[in-house]
Amino acid sequence: MSFINYASREINCKIVYYGPGLCGKTTNLQFIYDKTANDAKGKMISLATETERTLFFDFLPLALGEIRGFKTRFHLYTVPGQVFYDASRKLILKGVDGVVFVADSQEERFDANIESLENLRDNLEEQGFDLDKIPFVIQFNKRDLPNATPVEELSKLLNERSVPELEACATTGEGVFETLKAIAKLVLTDLKKGG
Repeated sequence: MSFINYASREINCKIVYYGPGLCGKTTNLQFIYDKTANDAKGKMISLATETERTLFFDFLPLALGEIRGFKTRFHLYTVPGQVFYDASRKLILKGVDGVVFVADSQEERFDANIESLENLRDNLEEQGFDLDKIPFVIQFNKRDLPNATPVEELSKLLNERSVPELEACATTGEGVFETLKAIAKLVLTDLKKGG
């Protein structure tokens, strides 16, 4: 649920990057952070325990316009990749406005993608959200690797709902901002409907 700060005239939206371990969630956020102007972003915060890490930062995009005189600030989060850290994943999904599922395109990560997507659906339901009703995009990451599964196969397996899907290589930045724009657009459309 977006948070409205009347004092600063900002609508704060939470976008969570979700997916299996080592699929590129952190790389996505680091690329966005590095390429965003300093005056438009907050600090990147890494919440790290001995065995897991969650990244967070917020930014104020200049090109997305205003909603009823309010600027939109996006807060981007990653979740720990391993299902073992389910409690952290659930906590990070609290109050989510949109989700980017980062799928690892490598053939050997097929099952990990399915498990992580099912885990996302379950954790959202526990928070009172329905994955079929919230802004949601899928990023097929690591498209540059020789063992990448064909997009058609990944799409058939992971995208029953026919949500926007984007190909990416987060290490080079290819498809990273396109993914962010796609989810931001869906979140803003959803916000405008709700208000």
